[in-house]
Amino acid sequence: MKIGKDLVAAAATPMVLGILADGESYGYAILQRVGELSGGELEWSDGMLYPLLHRLERVGHVESSWGASPSGRPRKHYRLSASGRAAFAEQRQQWAVVSRALQRVWSDRDGGTDFAGAPAFGGA
Repeated sequence: MKIGKDLVAAAATPMVLGILADGESYGYAILQRVGELSGGELEWSDGMLYPLLHRLERVGHVESSWGASPSGRPRKHYRLSASGRAAFAEQRQQWAVVSRALQRVWSDRDGGTDFAGAPAFGGA
């Protein structure tokens, strides 16, 4: 299934903030985590992730520092700032409202069953 571009874009910021809320990470690991969380349905590219990380850093939600990878190559690590944690909490509340509304719409449409026909995602 191809996820629409607008939906992917809308979910990108809360997804990255949520991943970084679990701890510091770096670009490739974030891309891998997005794939795991979506059961492989979301495949982000470097060209999507890094501009988002740079924007989040510019607005102060993310901080970064350079470290070494196991191979010795430099690797940029990202972590949430205090404002990033607040932004994540706010985005989480907003998405919970949207999610509940969609569940009700779909439940009403499907005769009261929750998420009939909705895909199941694997991973943690």
